[in-house]
Amino acid sequence: MKKIGMYLFLVIFSIVFAFPFYFMIVSATNTSVDITKGVLLPGKHLIENFKNLTTQYNIGGAMWNSAKISVLQTIFSIFIASLAGYGFEIHKSRGKEFIFNFLLLSMMIPFAAIMIPLFQMFGKFSQVAPAIGIDTISSVILPYLTTAFLIFFFRQNTKMFPKSLLEAGRIDGLSEIGLFVRIYVPTMRTTYAAAGIITFMSSWNSYIWPLIVLQTPEKQTLPLLISNLGSSYTPDFGLMMLAIVLATVPTAVVFFLLQKYFVAGMLGSVK
Repeated sequence: MKKIGMYLFLVIFSIVFAFPFYFMIVSATNTSVDITKGVLLPGKHLIENFKNLTTQYNIGGAMWNSAKISVLQTIFSIFIASLAGYGFEIHKSRGKEFIFNFLLLSMMIPFAAIMIPLFQMFGKFSQVAPAIGIDTISSVILPYLTTAFLIFFFRQNTKMFPKSLLEAGRIDGLSEIGLFVRIYVPTMRTTYAAAGIITFMSSWNSYIWPLIVLQTPEKQTLPLLISNLGSSYTPDFGLMMLAIVLATVPTAVVFFLLQKYFVAGMLGSVK
């Protein structure tokens, strides 16, 4: 009886948590009227909704903008954070703990507190270096080039890194760059996978900062487009749900492909 009760409890909660995803997918196949009526069965308007979405809105361009920003930010973020985490843990220096603690303190500052100074700074960049000024991909990526959390994440995982591998590499004549690239990076691949998933999903779903700095429709990201779909006087919920499904697919694919490495990386395993 205990097992029956436990399984029943798990089934009920699974249905509760899975229902929003089911409703999202089903709604993408229905009209706006059907959705407001609460229809829970698949409809026959998926192709129509897809045609309207692609012809009335630049969904392809928005997805491409989101993909560029997310991929570039993920690559640069995990590279810089891994270098910092490696340096903080492997190399000894007198003031590194003070600097590291100072970085951790930056996590306490809410983004709303630095949003206006950041915008003013990039506004100045627009005058002297337009390539990294307002309304550019660079202005979206640079504030998140790396984060204190990622540096902390890599340093904590590096604590379990076998230092004997580095000593063996030094004996073989490898430089510090060679030690990092040829020994550290392959050994810490699960940590890189976990950090990559976290960064990619965060960048893909980012809304506030891109809304502030991306001022032309051609450069808007997918979350901004979805927001615009819902801001009209009579929003088409079918188009909105289809756009949300399209926005969910890339992050779901990335997560499920790297799920094994993500779990191992979060647990701090070194392979």
